[in-house]
Amino acid sequence: MPPFLNTLAASLCLAGFGLAAPPATAQQAPAADPSAQPAPATVPNLDRDTVTIGAVGAYLPDYEGSNDYRATPAPVAIGSIKGYGFVLTGNQLAIDLIRDKPGAQWDFQAGPIASLNFNRSSLKDIADLRLRALGKRPIALELGGIVGIGKTGVLTSPYDKLSVSLSYRHDVTGVHDSGIWQPNITYYTPLSIKAAVGIYGSAEIVEDGYARSYYSVSAAQSAASGLAVYNAKGGLKSWNVGLVGGYALTGDLLHGLKLFGTGSYGRVVNSIGRSPLVKDAGSPDQWLGAVGLAYTF
Repeated sequence: MPPFLNTLAASLCLAGFGLAAPPATAQQAPAADPSAQPAPATVPNLDRDTVTIGAVGAYLPDYEGSNDYRATPAPVAIGSIKGYGFVLTGNQLAIDLIRDKPGAQWDFQAGPIASLNFNRSSLKDIADLRLRALGKRPIALELGGIVGIGKTGVLTSPYDKLSVSLSYRHDVTGVHDSGIWQPNITYYTPLSIKAAVGIYGSAEIVEDGYARSYYSVSAAQSAASGLAVYNAKGGLKSWNVGLVGGYALTGDLLHGLKLFGTGSYGRVVNSIGRSPLVKDAGSPDQWLGAVGLAYTF
């Protein structure tokens, strides 16, 4: 369920916005005398090791392309240790192996990514009897890499951030034995020392093996489900855009408990959008939402 991961990732990046947030007085206090030296205890260390962990409750389709929805919990975590970053969103983990330099405005990212693909792996999570008749798919382990670049101080303040990234992951368990490309763009900005908002967008391009495994219908499956025989092809599978917001319930964006929420709209397109699993049994329009709590240490 990749769009769900995109939503979680955007939420978590905002929940952990303290990783790139302004000092505690930067956006509320008037300009200070440059000759004045603030007490060390009042200046937060923006380059310290930090970890944000949390949990969300999400509302999402039974499978990508479904028109039936369900609620599910998921763990989330983001952090930076010795300048190396990581993001855990549900069943996907990415690690940035390019060490961030203290105070740098440009953030270059490259590292491994691993994902467990649970798409249609549990029939009890699917309400549509036609989809149940198709049978379940094994869980796929997808491994690959991600590269990206981010810039702090681009639009609204010295502390907002624009990031773009591109990832590729390939099934190594023989479930669909193919690859998935995923470009992403995100923009976040703090509104105060306690609140931040963001927008994001992404797309997924899949190879033929993925399309066949999850969206084709064989003659035997057609007889069992009543759905038409269909041979899905790879290509652009889907896109989604969303909004996210976070608020510090204790402390500020740098430390403490935060409430965050996000919502997104996506669309399944092209050959996969024309699959009977989407066109007849589901919908190309996909809505996703999540609300959660996270704590930054």
